[in-house]
Amino acid sequence: MSDLFRRILIANRGEIALRIVRTCRELGIETVVIHSDADAASLPVELADAALPLADPWCYLDGPRIVQAALDAGAQAIHPGYGFLAENAGFARLCREAGIAFIGPSPEVMEHLGEKDRARASAIALGIPCLPGSEPVTDLAAAARQAAAIGYPVLVKAVAGGGGRGMRLARDEEELARVLPRAMSEAQAAFKSPLVYLEKYLEGARHVEIQVLADAHGRVVHLGERDCTVQRRHQKLIEESPSPAVTPAVREAMGAAAVRLLAALGYTNAGTVEFLLDKDGRFYFLEVNTRIQVEHPVTEMRYGLDLIEAQIRVAAGQPLPYGQADLVPRGWAIECRINAEDPLRSFAPRPGLIHGWLPPAGPGIRVDGAARAGWRIPAFYDSMVAKLIAWAPGRAQALARMQRALREFRVEGVPTTIPFHLAVLATPRFAAGDIDTRFAETDVPEDAVRAHAEALAPAHPTTRQAAGSSPASDTPATPGTRAAPGVGGPSGAAAAKRDAVDAAARRLAAIAAAVAAVMDGPHKIVSVRPLHEAGPARSSWGTAGRMQLMTDRRRFANPALDRRNHRASDSRSSQALCDHG
Repeated sequence: MSDLFRRILIANRGEIALRIVRTCRELGIETVVIHSDADAASLPVELADAALPLADPWCYLDGPRIVQAALDAGAQAIHPGYGFLAENAGFARLCREAGIAFIGPSPEVMEHLGEKDRARASAIALGIPCLPGSEPVTDLAAAARQAAAIGYPVLVKAVAGGGGRGMRLARDEEELARVLPRAMSEAQAAFKSPLVYLEKYLEGARHVEIQVLADAHGRVVHLGERDCTVQRRHQKLIEESPSPAVTPAVREAMGAAAVRLLAALGYTNAGTVEFLLDKDGRFYFLEVNTRIQVEHPVTEMRYGLDLIEAQIRVAAGQPLPYGQADLVPRGWAIECRINAEDPLRSFAPRPGLIHGWLPPAGPGIRVDGAARAGWRIPAFYDSMVAKLIAWAPGRAQALARMQRALREFRVEGVPTTIPFHLAVLATPRFAAGDIDTRFAETDVPEDAVRAHAEALAPAHPTTRQAAGSSPASDTPATPGTRAAPGVGGPSGAAAAKRDAVDAAARRLAAIAAAVAAVMDGPHKIVSVRPLHEAGPARSSWGTAGRMQLMTDRRRFANPALDRRNHRASDSRSSQALCDHG
Protein backbone atom coordinates (compact mmCIF):
# COMPACT_ATOMS: atom_id res chain seq x y z
CA MET A 1 0.00 0.00 0.00
CA SER A 2 1.32 3.45 -0.91
CA ASP A 3 2.20 5.87 1.84
CA LEU A 4 0.20 9.05 2.27
CA PHE A 5 1.67 12.43 1.48
CA ARG A 6 3.77 14.20 4.10
CA ARG A 7 2.63 17.71 3.13
CA ILE A 8 -0.25 19.01 1.01
CA LEU A 9 -0.72 22.52 -0.34
CA ILE A 10 -4.35 23.68 -0.37
CA ALA A 11 -5.07 25.88 -3.39
CA ASN A 12 -8.31 27.30 -2.08
CA ARG A 13 -9.84 29.40 0.66
CA GLY A 14 -12.71 29.62 3.11
CA GLU A 15 -14.88 26.70 4.10
CA ILE A 16 -13.39 24.08 1.80
CA ALA A 17 -9.80 24.99 2.73
CA LEU A 18 -10.64 24.54 6.41
CA ARG A 19 -12.45 21.28 5.63
CA ILE A 20 -9.29 19.91 3.97
CA VAL A 21 -7.05 21.16 6.81
CA ARG A 22 -9.12 19.22 9.34
CA THR A 23 -9.01 15.94 7.45
CA CYS A 24 -5.27 16.27 6.86
CA ARG A 25 -4.68 16.89 10.56
CA GLU A 26 -6.54 13.67 11.41
CA LEU A 27 -4.38 11.81 8.88
CA GLY A 28 -1.14 13.29 10.23
CA ILE A 29 -0.47 15.25 7.03
CA GLU A 30 1.03 18.76 7.21
CA THR A 31 -0.91 21.48 5.41
CA VAL A 32 0.19 24.65 3.65
CA VAL A 33 -2.45 27.16 2.59
CA ILE A 34 -1.97 29.98 0.13
CA HIS A 35 -3.92 33.16 0.81
CA SER A 36 -4.63 36.64 -0.45
CA ASP A 37 -4.40 39.75 1.71
CA ALA A 38 -8.18 39.61 2.07
CA ASP A 39 -7.90 36.15 3.67
CA ALA A 40 -4.85 36.83 5.87
CA ALA A 41 -6.88 36.63 9.08
CA SER A 42 -9.03 33.66 8.02
CA LEU A 43 -9.48 30.44 9.98
CA PRO A 44 -7.76 28.22 7.39
CA VAL A 45 -4.66 30.43 7.60
CA GLU A 46 -4.76 30.28 11.38
CA LEU A 47 -5.28 26.52 11.66
CA ALA A 48 -3.04 25.24 8.87
CA ASP A 49 0.51 24.19 9.69
CA ALA A 50 1.91 26.89 7.41
CA ALA A 51 0.63 29.73 5.23
CA LEU A 52 2.00 31.45 2.13
CA PRO A 53 0.81 35.02 1.46
CA LEU A 54 0.33 35.69 -2.26
CA ALA A 55 -1.19 39.19 -1.81
CA ASP A 56 -3.53 39.88 -4.71
CA PRO A 57 -7.20 38.81 -4.50
CA TRP A 58 -7.04 36.50 -7.53
CA CYS A 59 -3.95 34.54 -6.51
CA TYR A 60 -6.15 31.43 -6.29
CA LEU A 61 -6.36 31.49 -10.11
CA ASP A 62 -2.62 31.83 -10.74
CA GLY A 63 -1.68 28.23 -11.59
CA PRO A 64 2.07 28.65 -12.27
CA ARG A 65 2.53 30.65 -9.10
CA ILE A 66 0.63 28.10 -7.01
CA VAL A 67 2.72 25.23 -8.37
CA GLN A 68 5.90 27.15 -7.61
CA ALA A 69 4.62 27.83 -4.10
CA ALA A 70 4.04 24.11 -3.60
CA LEU A 71 7.58 23.35 -4.76
CA ASP A 72 9.00 26.03 -2.46
CA ALA A 73 7.00 24.62 0.47
CA GLY A 74 8.07 21.03 -0.17
CA ALA A 75 4.50 19.81 -0.76
CA GLN A 76 4.02 16.46 -2.48
CA ALA A 77 0.41 17.15 -3.51
CA ILE A 78 -2.05 19.97 -4.17
CA HIS A 79 -5.72 19.79 -3.21
CA PRO A 80 -7.72 22.27 -5.34
CA GLY A 81 -11.00 22.04 -3.39
CA TYR A 82 -13.89 23.25 -5.55
CA GLY A 83 -14.11 26.31 -7.79
CA PHE A 84 -11.04 28.31 -8.86
CA LEU A 85 -8.67 25.80 -10.56
CA ALA A 86 -10.36 22.60 -9.36
CA GLU A 87 -11.56 21.66 -12.87
CA ASN A 88 -8.74 23.26 -14.83
CA ALA A 89 -6.97 20.59 -16.87
CA GLY A 90 -4.07 22.94 -17.59
CA PHE A 91 -3.44 23.36 -13.88
CA ALA A 92 -3.56 19.59 -13.31
CA ARG A 93 -1.05 19.18 -16.13
CA LEU A 94 1.25 21.81 -14.57
CA CYS A 95 1.18 19.84 -11.31
CA ARG A 96 2.09 16.62 -13.07
CA GLU A 97 4.95 18.24 -14.98
CA ALA A 98 6.33 19.60 -11.69
CA GLY A 99 6.19 16.16 -10.05
CA ILE A 100 3.34 17.16 -7.71
CA ALA A 101 0.24 14.99 -7.27
CA PHE A 102 -3.00 16.71 -8.23
CA ILE A 103 -5.77 15.45 -5.95
CA GLY A 104 -8.33 14.85 -8.66
CA PRO A 105 -8.66 13.08 -12.02
CA SER A 106 -6.06 13.15 -14.78
CA PRO A 107 -5.93 16.26 -16.99
CA GLU A 108 -6.86 14.19 -20.06
CA VAL A 109 -10.07 12.88 -18.49
CA MET A 110 -10.84 16.30 -17.02
CA GLU A 111 -10.42 17.88 -20.44
CA HIS A 112 -12.68 15.29 -22.07
CA LEU A 113 -15.47 15.71 -19.54
CA GLY A 114 -15.06 19.48 -19.42
CA GLU A 115 -16.14 19.72 -23.06
CA LYS A 116 -19.84 19.04 -22.74
CA ASP A 117 -20.32 17.85 -26.30
CA ARG A 118 -17.59 15.20 -25.89
CA ALA A 119 -19.03 14.12 -22.53
CA ARG A 120 -22.49 13.76 -24.12
CA ALA A 121 -21.04 11.72 -26.96
CA SER A 122 -19.38 9.34 -24.49
CA ALA A 123 -22.62 8.92 -22.56
CA ILE A 124 -24.62 8.24 -25.73
CA ALA A 125 -22.05 5.68 -26.89
CA LEU A 126 -22.50 3.83 -23.59
CA GLY A 127 -26.28 3.79 -23.90
CA ILE A 128 -26.88 6.40 -21.19
CA PRO A 129 -30.00 8.48 -21.94
CA CYS A 130 -29.36 12.10 -23.01
CA LEU A 131 -31.73 14.89 -23.96
CA PRO A 132 -31.77 15.90 -27.64
CA GLY A 133 -28.95 18.37 -28.27
CA SER A 134 -26.90 20.06 -30.96
CA GLU A 135 -23.31 20.35 -32.08
CA PRO A 136 -21.46 23.51 -30.96
CA VAL A 137 -22.86 26.63 -32.66
CA THR A 138 -21.25 30.01 -33.27
CA ASP A 139 -23.95 32.02 -35.07
CA LEU A 140 -27.68 32.63 -34.90
CA ALA A 141 -28.55 31.01 -38.23
CA ALA A 142 -27.00 27.68 -37.23
CA ALA A 143 -28.51 27.91 -33.75
CA ALA A 144 -31.99 28.59 -35.17
CA ARG A 145 -31.76 25.55 -37.47
CA GLN A 146 -30.62 23.31 -34.61
CA ALA A 147 -33.31 24.63 -32.27
CA ALA A 148 -36.02 23.99 -34.84
CA ALA A 149 -34.81 20.40 -35.21
CA ILE A 150 -34.68 19.84 -31.44
CA GLY A 151 -37.94 21.64 -30.70
CA TYR A 152 -38.48 24.60 -28.37
CA PRO A 153 -37.93 25.34 -25.52
CA VAL A 154 -34.15 24.89 -25.59
CA LEU A 155 -31.30 25.72 -23.25
CA VAL A 156 -28.23 27.49 -24.60
CA LYS A 157 -25.24 26.07 -22.69
CA ALA A 158 -21.50 26.77 -22.71
CA VAL A 159 -19.48 23.91 -24.21
CA ALA A 160 -16.58 24.49 -21.83
CA GLY A 161 -18.59 25.62 -18.83
CA GLY A 162 -20.70 24.72 -15.87
CA GLY A 163 -22.27 26.16 -12.75
CA GLY A 164 -25.02 27.91 -14.70
CA ARG A 165 -22.67 30.38 -16.41
CA GLY A 166 -23.31 30.85 -20.12
CA MET A 167 -26.72 29.20 -19.77
CA ARG A 168 -29.91 30.79 -21.15
CA LEU A 169 -33.45 29.54 -21.81
CA ALA A 170 -35.10 30.25 -25.16
CA ARG A 171 -38.76 29.40 -25.74
CA ASP A 172 -38.89 30.58 -29.36
CA GLU A 173 -36.63 31.88 -32.13
CA GLU A 174 -37.14 35.52 -31.14
CA GLU A 175 -35.94 34.79 -27.61
CA LEU A 176 -33.07 32.71 -28.99
CA ALA A 177 -31.89 35.74 -30.98
CA ARG A 178 -31.82 37.77 -27.74
CA VAL A 179 -30.12 35.28 -25.42
CA LEU A 180 -27.58 33.65 -27.76
CA PRO A 181 -25.14 36.62 -27.88
CA ARG A 182 -25.36 36.99 -24.10
CA ALA A 183 -24.66 33.31 -23.53
CA MET A 184 -21.69 33.36 -25.90
CA SER A 185 -20.29 36.51 -24.31
CA GLU A 186 -20.62 35.06 -20.81
CA ALA A 187 -19.04 31.79 -21.95
CA GLN A 188 -16.08 33.69 -23.43
CA ALA A 189 -15.60 35.73 -20.25
CA ALA A 190 -15.91 32.78 -17.88
CA PHE A 191 -14.30 29.95 -19.85
CA LYS A 192 -12.18 31.63 -22.56
CA SER A 193 -14.37 30.02 -25.24
CA PRO A 194 -17.55 31.41 -26.86
CA LEU A 195 -18.72 27.99 -28.05
CA VAL A 196 -22.23 27.02 -26.96
CA TYR A 197 -24.59 24.20 -27.78
CA LEU A 198 -28.34 23.68 -27.53
CA GLU A 199 -30.15 21.15 -25.41
CA LYS A 200 -33.85 20.38 -25.12
CA TYR A 201 -35.30 22.06 -22.03
CA LEU A 202 -37.14 19.58 -19.84
CA GLU A 203 -40.20 21.14 -18.19
CA GLY A 204 -40.95 20.11 -14.60
CA ALA A 205 -37.66 18.29 -14.09
CA ARG A 206 -35.63 17.61 -10.97
CA HIS A 207 -31.83 17.91 -10.72
CA VAL A 208 -30.34 14.72 -9.25
CA GLU A 209 -26.65 13.79 -9.07
CA ILE A 210 -24.70 10.62 -8.27
CA GLN A 211 -21.53 10.72 -6.15
CA VAL A 212 -18.79 8.42 -7.51
CA LEU A 213 -15.39 7.34 -6.16
CA ALA A 214 -12.82 5.61 -8.38
CA ASP A 215 -9.30 4.43 -7.60
CA ALA A 216 -6.34 3.69 -9.87
CA HIS A 217 -6.81 -0.07 -9.44
CA GLY A 218 -10.03 -0.41 -11.42
CA ARG A 219 -12.58 -0.11 -8.61
CA VAL A 220 -15.43 2.37 -9.19
CA VAL A 221 -18.34 2.75 -6.76
CA HIS A 222 -21.22 5.16 -6.28
CA LEU A 223 -22.61 6.57 -3.04
CA GLY A 224 -26.21 7.16 -4.00
CA GLU A 225 -27.85 10.37 -5.12
CA ARG A 226 -28.24 13.94 -3.96
CA ASP A 227 -31.30 15.96 -4.97
CA CYS A 228 -30.26 19.52 -5.92
CA THR A 229 -33.59 20.70 -7.32
CA VAL A 230 -33.90 23.82 -5.15
CA GLN A 231 -31.98 26.31 -7.30
CA ARG A 232 -32.03 29.95 -8.22
CA ARG A 233 -30.56 31.01 -11.57
CA HIS A 234 -29.03 27.53 -11.87
CA GLN A 235 -27.23 27.93 -8.51
CA LYS A 236 -27.95 25.25 -5.92
CA LEU A 237 -29.40 26.38 -2.60
CA ILE A 238 -30.61 23.23 -0.81
CA GLU A 239 -29.52 19.62 -1.31
CA GLU A 240 -30.84 16.42 0.23
CA SER A 241 -30.20 12.70 0.13
CA PRO A 242 -31.91 10.50 -0.74
CA SER A 243 -34.16 12.21 -3.27
CA PRO A 244 -37.86 11.97 -2.38
CA ALA A 245 -38.56 11.36 -6.09
CA VAL A 246 -36.10 8.52 -6.77
CA THR A 247 -37.32 4.93 -6.47
CA PRO A 248 -34.96 2.05 -5.64
CA ALA A 249 -35.08 0.87 -9.26
CA VAL A 250 -34.24 4.33 -10.65
CA ARG A 251 -31.48 4.75 -8.05
CA GLU A 252 -29.87 1.48 -9.09
CA ALA A 253 -30.08 2.39 -12.79
CA MET A 254 -28.67 5.90 -12.29
CA GLY A 255 -25.84 4.64 -10.10
CA ALA A 256 -24.95 1.95 -12.63
CA ALA A 257 -24.95 4.50 -15.46
CA ALA A 258 -22.65 6.86 -13.53
CA VAL A 259 -20.21 4.06 -12.69
CA ARG A 260 -20.26 2.78 -16.28
CA LEU A 261 -19.42 6.19 -17.71
CA LEU A 262 -16.52 7.00 -15.38
CA ALA A 263 -15.09 3.48 -15.53
CA ALA A 264 -15.09 3.60 -19.35
CA LEU A 265 -13.12 6.86 -19.30
CA GLY A 266 -10.53 5.64 -16.78
CA TYR A 267 -11.62 8.20 -14.22
CA THR A 268 -9.91 8.33 -10.82
CA ASN A 269 -10.76 10.16 -7.58
CA ALA A 270 -14.10 11.77 -6.61
CA GLY A 271 -16.56 12.84 -9.29
CA THR A 272 -20.24 13.66 -9.60
CA VAL A 273 -22.45 12.64 -12.51
CA GLU A 274 -25.43 14.95 -12.88
CA PHE A 275 -28.82 13.99 -14.32
CA LEU A 276 -32.24 15.49 -14.96
CA LEU A 277 -35.20 13.45 -13.76
CA ASP A 278 -38.59 13.91 -15.43
CA LYS A 279 -42.04 13.52 -13.88
CA ASP A 280 -42.24 9.87 -15.00
CA GLY A 281 -38.94 8.87 -13.39
CA ARG A 282 -36.88 8.87 -16.60
CA PHE A 283 -33.36 10.26 -16.17
CA TYR A 284 -31.10 12.03 -18.66
CA PHE A 285 -27.35 12.67 -18.45
CA LEU A 286 -26.29 16.30 -17.96
CA GLU A 287 -22.57 16.52 -17.16
CA VAL A 288 -19.76 15.37 -14.86
CA ASN A 289 -18.21 17.57 -12.18
CA THR A 290 -14.60 16.46 -11.89
CA ARG A 291 -14.04 17.64 -8.31
CA ILE A 292 -15.41 17.44 -4.80
CA GLN A 293 -18.84 19.07 -4.63
CA VAL A 294 -19.93 21.84 -2.27
CA GLU A 295 -22.71 19.53 -1.07
CA HIS A 296 -20.50 16.50 -0.33
CA PRO A 297 -21.33 16.55 3.44
CA VAL A 298 -24.84 15.32 2.62
CA THR A 299 -23.36 12.08 1.33
CA GLU A 300 -20.84 11.86 4.19
CA MET A 301 -23.62 12.08 6.77
CA ARG A 302 -25.51 9.16 5.23
CA TYR A 303 -22.56 6.87 4.48
CA GLY A 304 -20.29 7.65 7.43
CA LEU A 305 -17.32 8.33 5.13
CA ASP A 306 -14.87 11.22 4.79
CA LEU A 307 -14.79 11.98 1.06
CA ILE A 308 -11.79 14.31 1.41
CA GLU A 309 -9.85 11.47 3.02
CA ALA A 310 -10.92 9.16 0.19
CA GLN A 311 -9.66 11.71 -2.33
CA ILE A 312 -6.27 11.95 -0.63
CA ARG A 313 -5.84 8.19 -0.32
CA VAL A 314 -6.77 7.58 -3.96
CA ALA A 315 -4.36 10.32 -5.11
CA ALA A 316 -1.62 8.63 -3.07
CA GLY A 317 -2.22 5.41 -5.00
CA GLN A 318 -4.15 3.50 -2.36
CA PRO A 319 -7.10 1.30 -3.42
CA LEU A 320 -10.60 1.94 -2.16
CA PRO A 321 -11.11 -0.30 0.89
CA TYR A 322 -14.76 -1.04 0.07
CA GLY A 323 -16.87 -2.35 -2.78
CA GLN A 324 -20.38 -1.38 -3.83
CA ALA A 325 -22.01 -3.94 -1.54
CA ASP A 326 -20.20 -2.49 1.47
CA LEU A 327 -21.73 0.97 1.01
CA VAL A 328 -24.99 1.01 2.93
CA PRO A 329 -26.60 4.41 3.56
CA ARG A 330 -28.59 5.28 6.64
CA GLY A 331 -31.15 7.96 7.38
CA TRP A 332 -31.84 11.24 5.62
CA ALA A 333 -29.60 14.31 5.25
CA ILE A 334 -30.32 17.83 4.03
CA GLU A 335 -28.03 20.83 3.50
CA CYS A 336 -28.78 24.57 3.33
CA ARG A 337 -26.16 26.94 1.94
CA ILE A 338 -25.90 30.01 4.16
CA ASN A 339 -24.92 32.91 1.91
CA ALA A 340 -24.21 36.53 2.83
CA GLU A 341 -26.97 37.69 0.49
CA ASP A 342 -30.15 39.66 0.97
CA PRO A 343 -33.08 37.49 -0.21
CA LEU A 344 -35.37 40.53 -0.07
CA ARG A 345 -33.17 42.42 -2.54
CA SER A 346 -32.86 39.86 -5.34
CA PHE A 347 -30.23 37.92 -3.35
CA ALA A 348 -27.71 40.75 -3.72
CA PRO A 349 -24.35 39.77 -2.14
CA ARG A 350 -23.66 41.76 1.03
CA PRO A 351 -20.02 41.38 2.09
CA GLY A 352 -19.07 43.10 5.32
CA LEU A 353 -18.03 42.65 8.93
CA ILE A 354 -19.61 39.82 10.94
CA HIS A 355 -20.28 41.24 14.41
CA GLY A 356 -21.82 38.12 15.91
CA TRP A 357 -21.58 34.44 14.99
CA LEU A 358 -23.24 31.59 16.88
CA PRO A 359 -23.80 28.41 14.81
CA PRO A 360 -26.40 25.86 15.92
CA ALA A 361 -25.63 22.48 17.46
CA GLY A 362 -27.49 19.51 18.91
CA PRO A 363 -28.32 16.00 17.67
CA GLY A 364 -27.77 15.43 13.96
CA ILE A 365 -26.49 18.96 13.20
CA ARG A 366 -23.25 19.79 11.39
CA VAL A 367 -21.93 23.21 10.32
CA ASP A 368 -19.11 23.51 7.76
CA GLY A 369 -17.82 27.06 7.57
CA ALA A 370 -14.84 29.31 8.16
CA ALA A 371 -16.64 32.45 9.36
CA ARG A 372 -16.53 33.88 12.89
CA ALA A 373 -17.25 37.08 14.79
CA GLY A 374 -14.89 39.82 13.74
CA TRP A 375 -14.32 38.35 10.27
CA ARG A 376 -14.84 40.63 7.29
CA ILE A 377 -16.43 38.80 4.35
CA PRO A 378 -14.35 39.86 1.32
CA ALA A 379 -16.10 41.35 -1.69
CA PHE A 380 -13.97 39.37 -4.15
CA TYR A 381 -15.30 35.84 -3.68
CA ASP A 382 -18.40 33.68 -3.49
CA SER A 383 -20.92 34.82 -0.87
CA MET A 384 -21.30 31.45 0.90
CA VAL A 385 -20.26 31.67 4.56
CA ALA A 386 -21.39 28.26 5.84
CA LYS A 387 -23.18 25.02 5.04
CA LEU A 388 -25.74 23.77 7.54
CA ILE A 389 -26.40 20.03 7.43
CA ALA A 390 -29.08 18.11 9.34
CA TRP A 391 -29.31 14.32 9.61
CA ALA A 392 -32.10 12.17 11.03
CA PRO A 393 -33.49 8.65 10.56
CA GLY A 394 -36.28 9.98 8.30
CA ARG A 395 -37.09 12.99 6.13
CA ALA A 396 -39.74 14.57 8.37
CA GLN A 397 -37.38 14.52 11.36
CA ALA A 398 -34.49 15.83 9.25
CA LEU A 399 -36.63 18.77 8.08
CA ALA A 400 -37.70 19.52 11.65
CA ARG A 401 -34.08 19.49 12.79
CA MET A 402 -33.08 21.77 9.96
CA GLN A 403 -35.82 24.26 10.83
CA ARG A 404 -34.75 24.24 14.48
CA ALA A 405 -31.09 24.74 13.53
CA LEU A 406 -31.87 27.59 11.12
CA ARG A 407 -33.75 29.45 13.85
CA GLU A 408 -30.82 28.95 16.24
CA PHE A 409 -28.22 30.22 13.75
CA ARG A 410 -27.11 33.71 14.83
CA VAL A 411 -25.34 35.85 12.24
CA GLU A 412 -25.06 39.55 13.11
CA GLY A 413 -23.78 42.30 10.86
CA VAL A 414 -24.71 40.98 7.41
CA PRO A 415 -27.96 39.64 5.93
CA THR A 416 -28.10 35.94 5.06
CA THR A 417 -30.30 33.49 3.21
CA ILE A 418 -31.58 31.91 6.44
CA PRO A 419 -35.07 33.51 6.12
CA PHE A 420 -35.33 32.17 2.57
CA HIS A 421 -34.48 28.62 3.68
CA LEU A 422 -37.10 28.76 6.43
CA ALA A 423 -39.67 29.93 3.89
CA VAL A 424 -38.75 27.05 1.55
CA LEU A 425 -39.02 24.43 4.28
CA ALA A 426 -42.45 25.77 5.28
CA THR A 427 -44.00 25.39 1.82
CA PRO A 428 -46.38 22.42 1.37
CA ARG A 429 -44.78 21.48 -1.98
CA PHE A 430 -41.32 21.12 -0.47
CA ALA A 431 -42.64 19.22 2.53
CA ALA A 432 -44.36 16.82 0.12
CA GLY A 433 -41.22 16.50 -2.03
CA ASP A 434 -43.18 17.65 -5.09
CA ILE A 435 -40.92 20.29 -6.68
CA ASP A 436 -38.98 21.05 -9.86
CA THR A 437 -36.03 23.27 -10.75
CA ARG A 438 -38.30 26.34 -11.08
CA PHE A 439 -39.72 25.92 -7.58
CA ALA A 440 -37.43 28.35 -5.74
CA GLU A 441 -38.17 31.13 -8.24
CA THR A 442 -41.93 30.64 -8.51
CA ASP A 443 -43.28 29.05 -5.31
CA VAL A 444 -41.52 30.79 -2.42
CA PRO A 445 -43.50 33.94 -1.57
CA GLU A 446 -41.46 37.03 -0.74
CA ASP A 447 -43.93 37.84 2.04
CA ALA A 448 -43.06 34.53 3.70
CA VAL A 449 -39.33 35.31 3.46
CA ARG A 450 -39.95 38.76 4.97
CA ALA A 451 -42.03 37.28 7.78
CA HIS A 452 -39.24 34.87 8.71
CA ALA A 453 -36.68 37.68 8.54
CA GLU A 454 -38.75 39.78 10.94
CA ALA A 455 -39.25 36.81 13.27
CA LEU A 456 -35.50 36.21 13.40
CA ALA A 457 -34.66 39.84 14.22
CA PRO A 458 -34.08 40.40 17.96
CA ALA A 459 -36.92 42.15 19.78
CA HIS A 460 -34.50 44.29 21.78
CA PRO A 461 -30.89 45.22 20.97
CA THR A 462 -28.36 43.70 23.32
CA THR A 463 -25.57 45.54 25.04
CA ARG A 464 -22.87 43.00 24.27
CA GLN A 465 -20.30 43.66 21.57
CA ALA A 466 -18.78 40.88 19.51
CA ALA A 467 -15.07 40.38 19.99
CA GLY A 468 -13.12 42.17 17.30
CA SER A 469 -16.05 44.22 16.04
CA SER A 470 -15.95 47.95 15.59
CA PRO A 471 -18.31 50.21 17.56
CA ALA A 472 -20.21 51.06 14.41
CA SER A 473 -21.95 48.85 11.90
CA ASP A 474 -20.41 48.47 8.43
CA THR A 475 -23.63 47.26 6.88
CA PRO A 476 -26.98 49.04 7.14
CA ALA A 477 -29.60 46.93 8.87
CA THR A 478 -32.25 45.43 6.64
CA PRO A 479 -35.18 43.13 7.37
CA GLY A 480 -33.71 39.78 8.29
CA THR A 481 -30.40 41.26 9.45
CA ARG A 482 -29.70 41.19 13.16
CA ALA A 483 -28.41 44.49 14.44
CA ALA A 484 -24.85 44.29 15.60
CA PRO A 485 -24.70 43.83 19.39
CA GLY A 486 -23.88 47.02 21.22
CA VAL A 487 -24.48 49.14 18.15
CA GLY A 488 -26.88 51.99 18.62
CA GLY A 489 -26.17 53.12 15.05
CA PRO A 490 -23.33 55.21 13.67
CA SER A 491 -23.76 58.88 12.92
CA GLY A 492 -25.23 59.64 9.52
CA ALA A 493 -21.98 61.03 8.17
CA ALA A 494 -19.88 58.11 9.45
CA ALA A 495 -22.33 55.54 8.12
CA ALA A 496 -22.46 57.25 4.73
CA LYS A 497 -18.67 57.34 4.53
CA ARG A 498 -18.33 53.66 5.40
CA ASP A 499 -21.05 52.69 2.94
CA ALA A 500 -19.36 54.71 0.19
CA VAL A 501 -15.98 53.11 0.87
CA ASP A 502 -17.43 49.60 0.92
CA ALA A 503 -19.36 50.29 -2.28
CA ALA A 504 -16.18 51.54 -3.94
CA ALA A 505 -14.33 48.41 -2.82
CA ARG A 506 -17.07 46.21 -4.28
CA ARG A 507 -17.01 48.12 -7.58
CA LEU A 508 -13.23 47.77 -7.84
CA ALA A 509 -13.51 44.06 -7.02
CA ALA A 510 -16.05 43.65 -9.83
CA ILE A 511 -13.73 45.45 -12.26
CA ALA A 512 -10.84 43.23 -11.17
CA ALA A 513 -12.97 40.12 -11.66
CA ALA A 514 -13.95 41.24 -15.16
CA VAL A 515 -10.33 41.90 -16.10
CA ALA A 516 -9.23 38.56 -14.67
CA ALA A 517 -11.93 36.80 -16.68
CA VAL A 518 -10.69 38.04 -20.05
CA MET A 519 -6.91 38.07 -19.53
CA ASP A 520 -4.65 35.06 -20.02
CA GLY A 521 -1.81 34.25 -17.66
CA PRO A 522 -1.14 35.62 -14.16
CA HIS A 523 -3.18 38.65 -13.12
CA LYS A 524 -1.50 41.48 -11.23
CA ILE A 525 -4.40 43.17 -9.48
CA VAL A 526 -4.35 45.67 -6.65
CA SER A 527 -5.25 44.34 -3.23
CA VAL A 528 -8.31 46.22 -2.03
CA ARG A 529 -8.95 46.96 1.64
CA PRO A 530 -11.68 49.35 2.89
CA LEU A 531 -10.02 52.49 4.22
CA HIS A 532 -11.73 52.30 7.59
CA GLU A 533 -10.58 48.74 8.34
CA ALA A 534 -8.43 48.62 11.44
CA GLY A 535 -4.93 47.19 11.45
CA PRO A 536 -1.65 47.83 9.67
CA ALA A 537 -1.70 48.17 5.90
CA ARG A 538 -0.62 45.08 3.99
CA SER A 539 1.31 44.90 0.76
CA SER A 540 -0.52 46.72 -2.03
CA TRP A 541 0.50 47.95 -5.44
CA GLY A 542 -1.74 51.01 -5.13
CA THR A 543 -2.50 53.36 -8.03
CA ALA A 544 0.63 52.38 -9.93
CA GLY A 545 -0.47 48.76 -9.84
CA ARG A 546 -3.91 49.62 -11.18
CA MET A 547 -2.42 51.67 -14.00
CA GLN A 548 -0.03 48.87 -14.89
CA LEU A 549 -2.93 46.40 -14.87
CA MET A 550 -4.73 48.36 -17.55
CA THR A 551 -1.78 49.50 -19.71
CA ASP A 552 1.01 46.91 -19.64
CA ARG A 553 -0.96 44.04 -21.17
CA ARG A 554 2.12 42.29 -22.47
CA ARG A 555 2.66 40.92 -18.97
CA PHE A 556 -0.64 39.05 -19.19
CA ALA A 557 -0.18 37.89 -22.77
CA ASN A 558 3.32 36.61 -22.00
CA PRO A 559 3.69 35.31 -18.41
CA ALA A 560 7.47 35.08 -18.91
CA LEU A 561 7.56 38.88 -18.71
CA ASP A 562 5.85 38.93 -15.31
CA ARG A 563 8.35 39.50 -12.55
CA ARG A 564 6.46 37.16 -10.25
CA ASN A 565 7.57 34.23 -12.40
CA HIS A 566 11.21 35.11 -11.69
CA ARG A 567 11.17 33.96 -8.11
CA ALA A 568 14.82 34.75 -7.43
CA SER A 569 14.20 38.48 -7.93
CA ASP A 570 10.92 38.53 -6.04
CA SER A 571 11.41 39.79 -2.50
CA ARG A 572 8.38 37.86 -1.31
CA SER A 573 9.92 34.54 -2.31
CA SER A 574 12.49 34.86 0.46
CA GLN A 575 9.85 35.03 3.16
CA ALA A 576 9.77 31.97 5.37
CA LEU A 577 6.61 29.95 5.75
CA CYS A 578 4.39 31.39 8.42
CA ASP A 579 4.25 28.52 10.89
CA HIS A 580 1.02 28.04 12.81
CA GLY A 581 1.86 24.62 14.19
